[in-house]
Amino acid sequence: MATSHSDQRSATAAAAEIPVLAPGHSYGSITDQISSIVLTKGMSRGWLFGLAVSFLLVQVLLVSVVYLIARGVGIWGINVPVGWGFAIIIFVWWVGIGHAGTLISAVLLLLNQSWRTSINRFAEAMTLFAVVCAGMYPLLHLGRIWLFYWLMPIPNTMGIWPQFRSPLLWDVFAVSTYMTVSFLFWYTGLIPDLATLRDRAQSKIGKYTYGMLSFGWRSSARHWRRFDAAYLLLAGIATPLVVSVHTVVGFDFAMSIIPGWHNTLFPPYFVAGAIYSGFAMVLTLAIPLRAAYGLQDFITDRHLDNMAKVMLATSLMVSYGYVMEVFFGFYSANTYEEYLTRNRMIGPYAPAFWSLILCNTLAPQLLWVRKIRLSPVLLWCIAIVANIGMWLERFVIVITSLHRDYLPSSWGMFYPTFWDWSTYIGTIGVFLFLLFLFIRFLPVISIFEMRELLHKEEEHHHE
Repeated sequence: MATSHSDQRSATAAAAEIPVLAPGHSYGSITDQISSIVLTKGMSRGWLFGLAVSFLLVQVLLVSVVYLIARGVGIWGINVPVGWGFAIIIFVWWVGIGHAGTLISAVLLLLNQSWRTSINRFAEAMTLFAVVCAGMYPLLHLGRIWLFYWLMPIPNTMGIWPQFRSPLLWDVFAVSTYMTVSFLFWYTGLIPDLATLRDRAQSKIGKYTYGMLSFGWRSSARHWRRFDAAYLLLAGIATPLVVSVHTVVGFDFAMSIIPGWHNTLFPPYFVAGAIYSGFAMVLTLAIPLRAAYGLQDFITDRHLDNMAKVMLATSLMVSYGYVMEVFFGFYSANTYEEYLTRNRMIGPYAPAFWSLILCNTLAPQLLWVRKIRLSPVLLWCIAIVANIGMWLERFVIVITSLHRDYLPSSWGMFYPTFWDWSTYIGTIGVFLFLLFLFIRFLPVISIFEMRELLHKEEEHHHE
């Protein structure tokens, strides 16, 4: 036992020794390396290939949406009894992915965690792109997209208002508020770096564009004082949104009386799942990014280790939710809940249920091993498995609850069609396309915050 404690202490000490910024850097080298990704002339073949593939996927989405508008939502696999198919599965999946950006940026900023600095910028961008993809689905599911404004409480002479008791209306408020605050927070953090790019850009177009976007930033003491106040204020506003947005999404289900949905567990369980899937997506993006652009000095093993630990912790929370669902299914003495629980485990969609347990509960247990947490390849594979697992979780919640409800006469199966899959793949294309543009035209790592980090480390070293 003594040896075990000793090993644990040495592992903790070793983890603490891994820096969040590799030694040997100066303010100039940090600025040069990060800004060179944006300011280097020409485009790498890898970036061009990625952009071309994602652009093709965007075209798949365009074709799917045009066909949907022409023919209606009947082209999807939805029907009685499964009226909500891929539309809500993928909406919730994308919203969940969008959560880690705000969590990393706002919550870790307020908690003064230095390891957020290298990953916050592209995590925030990931949030915006994921929310864009999520926001498409409620609109597409309307069928008549041009009437989307009916969901908003716009005063009119007929006195017609949206149904304020509907959780779907709450989604409109939650997602649009989250999108607005996330964008303001992301853009505010970009302003000092946009000024840096303005000063270093060689072309007139670059100088003009970055100059306009940086709002005349001159790095004066007054600018920095106001910037710090605004940035912290936005972080304070954004933090409760992390909890509130996915809680509202959880209410979409919990407010219903359908067995498997009418559950008070959903809001906290969804928030934990969102953080889990969000960190999985950050790792999915960060590991190839640091390898492609040689950013190992900025995204160090310490970052991988910390993100893996967050994934492990949130995986345990999500697993607790699964256990509680099964427990209450049998303990509640409710015939319908009991049948639903058994149907999930041994019914026609049982492979999806057991696959999600494998992906979200069993696979993350490998992260207890430190060598796996520090192995980029293995960690990337586990992150991909987690993303698949969270998609399956949404599939099981939506489909297994709807396909067999109170009346056996109305039971039926859900089979996704080609257009379900093409729309989903198309949104992945939109996400990747925006991400490739972001990598090429904006700094993926916050330059000014990395310089601040270096300054703090030097101060700490002198003490």
